[in-house]
Amino acid sequence: MQYAKLGRTGLDISPIAIGCMGFGDPSRGYPSWSLDEEASRRLVRHALEAGINVFDTANLYSNGSSEEILGRALKDFAHRENVVIAAKLSAPMRDGPNSMGLSRKAIMTEVDMSLRRLSTDYIDLYQIHRRDRTTPWEETLAALNDVVKAGKVRYLGASSMKAWEFGKALHLQESNGWARFVSMQDSYNLLDREEEREMHPLCIDEGVQTIIYSPLNRGRLARPWGVTTARAESEAVYKLGAATADSDKLIVDAVGAVAEERGVGRPMIALAWLRRNPVVAAPIVGALKAEHIDDAVASLSISLTDEEAARLEAPYTPRLDHQGVSDPAMLRRAAETATGYSISRLPVRELSKVT
Repeated sequence: MQYAKLGRTGLDISPIAIGCMGFGDPSRGYPSWSLDEEASRRLVRHALEAGINVFDTANLYSNGSSEEILGRALKDFAHRENVVIAAKLSAPMRDGPNSMGLSRKAIMTEVDMSLRRLSTDYIDLYQIHRRDRTTPWEETLAALNDVVKAGKVRYLGASSMKAWEFGKALHLQESNGWARFVSMQDSYNLLDREEEREMHPLCIDEGVQTIIYSPLNRGRLARPWGVTTARAESEAVYKLGAATADSDKLIVDAVGAVAEERGVGRPMIALAWLRRNPVVAAPIVGALKAEHIDDAVASLSISLTDEEAARLEAPYTPRLDHQGVSDPAMLRRAAETATGYSISRLPVRELSKVT
């Protein structure tokens, strides 16, 4: 396994991260399809044996059960200094006031609770799961800086917000001498490339790398078109792609064709495509089976040709982004100016397909 520095930091991370949303006790909350502790521990051990050292979890997952299971597994199977624990906060964890969000009170409470559940005295990468627009940025960022200064957190990361919001946060951190966000966790895959417009150019300019969630678009890139799962259909986000179904099918078919030509699985092609983008540090693989990890590791040996990448990218149609842009005029303007984006990877589409 080849490790690389995360952005401008000195932190060595594997090119694959294990997503731990599927670890936990379903009776304690979301998600309903999570694995029990025994199965989760097997996956953690399998990932460690493959050389993967990044494990991404959140206080929300199974209401803390994911953190508990991960903490116990890493304590049994790994040396703490060799692994990178990436945790997240902002979701509601209990009833009552101050039980969610990114206020100073919430941050100070949640970091201690996560440390306890993870059976560790520090978190390597502490990420804000969602922006709390009810709390001033200054309060949130000052509190995050304080948990770094206290030694409870090594690095800070962000997730799922507008590029202008992330840019403002980075400016405030730099202006005040606060610990800076070193990563952005965002949704990015062959069926959802909207982050190429603004977020990725911003990250490249700021020396921030992205850690990708949903690299297979909730499994849609891992199976033939029309084949689904109960897990996928249970998630509301899965239904948002209806407006771009025609182009999505062409992309899924192209992934299948390239995979067949190379004699490999579809997930390997979709993951190999992500590595072509220098802003991507690692995809988060939400493994529920050992073979999911094996496929991800195998993808590291695949280098797509420019011709293969073009076949995969060509059908893409600009769409609603994951922040909920729904203005047809905005989508029209996006399509008209697609080749002017900094990364210049979104192909121009017929306007009739995005209005």
